[in-house]
Amino acid sequence: MSDLQSIENVEPEVDMAVFIPAVIIVLVCAIPLMIFPESASQLLGEGRKVIMSNFLWLYLSVALGAFLFCMWLAFGPYGHVKLGAPDELPEYSDTHWVAMMFTTAIGASVIAWGFAEPIYYLQTPPMGIEVGSSKSFEWAHMYPLLHWGIVPWSIYALPAVPIAYMLYVKRAPVLRISSACDGALPVRGRNQIKTVIDILIILGIVGGVATSLGLGVPLLSAMLSTLFEIPDSMVIKMSVLGLWTLLFGTSVYRGLKSGIKVLADINIVLATIAILFVLIAGPGVFILDLTVNSIGLMFNNFISTSTWTDPINNGSFPEDWTGFYWAWWLAYTGMVGLFFGRISRGRTIRQLVLGVIGWGCLGTWLFIAVMGGYSLYLESTGTLAVKEILSTQGMSFVNALVIQSLPFGKFTLFIFTLLSIVFYATTIDSSAYVLSSICAKNLRSDAEPRRWSRVAWAVLLALITAGILQSGALDTVLSITVLSSVPLIPIMILLCISLVRWLNQDFGHLVRPKELSLKSQDLNSNNEST
Repeated sequence: MSDLQSIENVEPEVDMAVFIPAVIIVLVCAIPLMIFPESASQLLGEGRKVIMSNFLWLYLSVALGAFLFCMWLAFGPYGHVKLGAPDELPEYSDTHWVAMMFTTAIGASVIAWGFAEPIYYLQTPPMGIEVGSSKSFEWAHMYPLLHWGIVPWSIYALPAVPIAYMLYVKRAPVLRISSACDGALPVRGRNQIKTVIDILIILGIVGGVATSLGLGVPLLSAMLSTLFEIPDSMVIKMSVLGLWTLLFGTSVYRGLKSGIKVLADINIVLATIAILFVLIAGPGVFILDLTVNSIGLMFNNFISTSTWTDPINNGSFPEDWTGFYWAWWLAYTGMVGLFFGRISRGRTIRQLVLGVIGWGCLGTWLFIAVMGGYSLYLESTGTLAVKEILSTQGMSFVNALVIQSLPFGKFTLFIFTLLSIVFYATTIDSSAYVLSSICAKNLRSDAEPRRWSRVAWAVLLALITAGILQSGALDTVLSITVLSSVPLIPIMILLCISLVRWLNQDFGHLVRPKELSLKSQDLNSNNEST
């Protein structure tokens, strides 16, 4: 009897060997942040500085390598390999598939950064560009497209393929990233190595999600403060966190199809309305002109910006921005990869890779370009002193005040507030779902983890976010991201090796080019003729 048959009718159990150590480590990180916020924040900052000062080259190389590997998967000999049975149709329609991918991977982070990120680049332009110049505005709009575009979505697509291959080709009776590494792991000590991998994946996910919530809670708090004209406070922030915990806890309790999919569909509708409104009500022509210019600028400088370390001047821009973003995507890749792989049944490798990169880029570029373009318009025309707001009130209030400057200010801000609430709920409940899946001992691809485990992870994510909020520093959020991403680099390499070995074993004889040679008599005939 196969492993799949033997657990077919068994209720998924929680693997305490993974769950307990992961929970302990999360609590060990969260409690000091709440009790000793300043000291903990300083320690995290030092760790981040050490990593980025010495290993920026590694992060840039891994990120670019992920893109190149994805291109090989999509256009190489194994692009037509189907992730499922020959006659199996995709489990989700293209619309639902794209909606769940986009909202799970990005969420309201595009709102948190969309309006504010270009303004940061105006303050400290890259590539030695003069502050306040027209070129600084153009590059300030371009760089977010780089940081939210092709490379990030390649980082997300890469682990999704071996995970989907493990689930729907190898038919593994588990839903764990460590099992997708089987092809690269030695037989001796494999189980112990896989346990370590699962724990590291969990820590990476927690760090990535904590970053999102650490940015999202102040964002929503600032929106509510501006909307109701009340002072922002820790009470509001904790109330927001409590509301989110209740919302995404309920969603993740309901499960994948009845909870997460519904929220994702709502998100796409709201996001589309938001983009169209800013274009129509705002300076649409300016934004479109700037976007087309930025796309050309990005593709023209794709390699140089993706590999820029500023080795001579030793400026901090690559470490503070490109390095941070690549670390953030890497930290999230465990969650996103597992989720993308789980929902991609019935598609080919090419469809999965190009779908993730293509639709992902389209969604983020539209949002980032429109929102960032509007902020730059306000700053360039003097309509709103966005740079000054960023310097004096911080990133969260930039978003709130820029949104309020649109027509029907209060109502518009209310819509964006609602969008942020639902966006983040989708991201976090997907994270809790994946975390509980990794901690499940015998979870099939068509089953769902224990409800109490899903809810427990939703609460734990809220707890570590509460610790981050106590520090009140953006640097703390960024540092947690970088530190939690470190173990993901070797895991990504293991996933690549495992997938290539599996593909060669299963399909190598079908795609490997056959040798061509003349028969012996023909060779002799050729020799005689010469």
